[in-house]
Amino acid sequence: MPLRDLFKPRRNKFIDLLAKQASLTVEGLSALKQYLSRHDQEAAKKVAKLEEEADETRRILVEDLMRTFVTPYDREDIFTLSREIDDILDYANTTVDEMEILEVTPTTYMGRMVSLLYDAAHELYLAILRLEDKHYTVANEHVQRAKALENRVETVYREAIADLFRGPKNVKHVMVMLKVREIYRHLSNAADRIDMAANVIADIIMKTG
Repeated sequence: MPLRDLFKPRRNKFIDLLAKQASLTVEGLSALKQYLSRHDQEAAKKVAKLEEEADETRRILVEDLMRTFVTPYDREDIFTLSREIDDILDYANTTVDEMEILEVTPTTYMGRMVSLLYDAAHELYLAILRLEDKHYTVANEHVQRAKALENRVETVYREAIADLFRGPKNVKHVMVMLKVREIYRHLSNAADRIDMAANVIADIIMKTG
């Protein structure tokens, strides 16, 4: 090992694990986009696989958190941020599951919502990376972008619901509406978790920046 490497600061294992969770979430949302655009079964399997990998990463983080006496940020903040990020990918996975079970055809609204979710999750990932190098102002900029994108998801969600319930034609149409609404709710819930994760990062910045 070169002598200069001995004086490098140690990487924060909690930030590394949070960044890995966020990276897996971005990758999972990318696969969800692919699933919606082409009804790609391989993409569906990839979402499920990434969700399992993210769960394993969270389990490691929680175990490390229990074993570590001194943490770089509030223990509760680390735990909560990990949980919120985990929930984002959980909702992506349940979106695929329920679309398959309920035989829901993707809509343009779903595509728009997932594209925005992907962008917002990427902003969370960048914000976490900036915590590592203590660029808190830049981290906060990514947080605000994530929150702005979450707001846009909710706008599309409201448009989608309004359009969905505009003039049901018959009982069969009503059944389709109810199924599609469940998918919209999953995506809206994923957006809520992005907003919550962004708020936790903002709290960390406020306490340490």
